[in-house]
Amino acid sequence: MRQIDLQHRELISKANASVSNAQAKAEKDPLRPIYHLTTAANWINDPNGPIFYKGEYHMFFQHNPYSDTWGNISWGHAVSKNLVHWEHLPIALTSASGSYDKDGIFSGCCVVHDGVPTIIYTGVWPEVQCIARSYDGMRTWIKYPGNPVIEQPPRDDLEGFRDPFVWKENDTWHMLIGSGIQGEGGIALLYSSKDLVAWDYMYPFCIGFGNMWECPNFFPIRDKHVLVVSPHDEVKYSVGTYENSMFNPGPWHTMDMGGRDSFYAPNSLKDNKGRRIIWGWIMGGGTKGYPWSGILTLPRVISLRSDDVLCMDPLPELRELRGKHYQFKEIALKPAFSNILNGVKGNCLEIVVEFELGTAESFGIEVGCSPDGKEKTKIGYNRISKRLFSGNREGGFELTADEKALRLHIFLDKSVIEVYANRRECITGRYYPKRADSLGLNLFVRGGSMKIRSLDVWEMKSIW
Repeated sequence: MRQIDLQHRELISKANASVSNAQAKAEKDPLRPIYHLTTAANWINDPNGPIFYKGEYHMFFQHNPYSDTWGNISWGHAVSKNLVHWEHLPIALTSASGSYDKDGIFSGCCVVHDGVPTIIYTGVWPEVQCIARSYDGMRTWIKYPGNPVIEQPPRDDLEGFRDPFVWKENDTWHMLIGSGIQGEGGIALLYSSKDLVAWDYMYPFCIGFGNMWECPNFFPIRDKHVLVVSPHDEVKYSVGTYENSMFNPGPWHTMDMGGRDSFYAPNSLKDNKGRRIIWGWIMGGGTKGYPWSGILTLPRVISLRSDDVLCMDPLPELRELRGKHYQFKEIALKPAFSNILNGVKGNCLEIVVEFELGTAESFGIEVGCSPDGKEKTKIGYNRISKRLFSGNREGGFELTADEKALRLHIFLDKSVIEVYANRRECITGRYYPKRADSLGLNLFVRGGSMKIRSLDVWEMKSIW
């Protein structure tokens, strides 16, 4: 066991050195976000194992230490005291040639068993479930010498067998593993264990759409439970009932209208205040030649509405990043109005704008505007088509009879835009301004007039 652990430490040291060598160049990219969580350099994908432990929040993530493309998948690691400011820690896990995880440390979770932090992950290939433990405050990790703890799937007709998600009920651990049944659809498989080592397969927990479900997440909200799955397409969630280890799903909903490459493989935790907080993976890099790719979304606080639809809000603590503030009230918008935002510029901004519905057919705000107006990105709403849009992303969004206004909460971070609409829909995406002076803002209205109740803009600071 000691020899295996020493080999792992040597491999991690090599991986960390590779990241360190690329970090300075990655940080110089003008399109690299400053207040979204990402790696120090090179590739990131799925958020893994978020957990609160002894006063610290830990986030792990799929990470290629050697390139800004997918491969050599390891677990990166960052830590925070407040979910806002983060510090990179050494890589937690990496693969070893000739072993059960020789082709990658795939996604999973982190729990604390008998006081010992334990990572549960998928080793490949073939896909097997493994564990690793930490005895020094989650700074270094030792792979369990008896790995893998689950060597093969429970049946032969499955597509995929990965991304364990674990929770505890009374004295029993439960695990969901993402998979699919050929010709039937995606599936989450349920296992149980007393010690995280010896696992018993129970039954299919939920079967549904698509070919294969990745990264299942399952958690309670009020008197209901939520299952989140990533089916190689838009992330879906269902609010249902859970009793005696059986889940009865309700209707399925899209978690983010930006699509798979803008919000995928989300993972969540319950924080020390009892809130359910979730992150997703945003794909894509920045300027060519700068060694980084991928970002995690801002932390989103999830709650439940009375109609069993999730309500999503940006983490309130993100207000700590606010800098200079611009505020406007009671603005009448007509097709030929003058731009009141000429004095506001930036590409790291938080914007909160509330539109009072008038006669306008479409309306919103333009960001990343060049001085000549030739480059810009539109964020807004079309009342005729009932579509919410952000750049080249859009999705159906129908205002309810009770909604007399549209409130857009927008986060602009170099090459990322996250939009929260009336707290019940999100649309996330990337944008790539070609000009360094594309920093302006502008309001727009088409086909009528309307009024803005309030508009607030803050310049945002770095999380590092």
